[in-house]
Amino acid sequence: MSTIELTKENFDEIVSGNDFVLIDFWAEWCGPCKQFGPVFERSSEKHDDLVFAKVDTEAQPELAQAFQIQSIPTVMIVRDNIAVFAQPGALPEAALEDVIGQARALDMDEVRASVAEAQTSEQAQGGAGQ
Repeated sequence: MSTIELTKENFDEIVSGNDFVLIDFWAEWCGPCKQFGPVFERSSEKHDDLVFAKVDTEAQPELAQAFQIQSIPTVMIVRDNIAVFAQPGALPEAALEDVIGQARALDMDEVRASVAEAQTSEQAQGGAGQ
């Protein structure tokens, strides 16, 4: 499957409309991004059941800011609208494959429960300070 270019216009549709999305935050001027690009592409060819997408942080600064991207390249994995992985740096191919395997193995019911618990805890702490 070819890699999709994510923009602020299509981001919600692509990420919400798919169960498993890998996102590469990159920029044209970034040397490590150029090294990682072919690794990301090869992985997309191996996993045609997943959506591989790229965000050009120069063209889409709002998306980079929304996800608090501090350095590039950054790889993010979103499953069921929950970011389950984000790591800056150009991953070697074996490491990217390992991360994909780990993300596939996640029990998303457990992840959702954990997210809900964290949100409840955060709301309780926020309410206590007022």
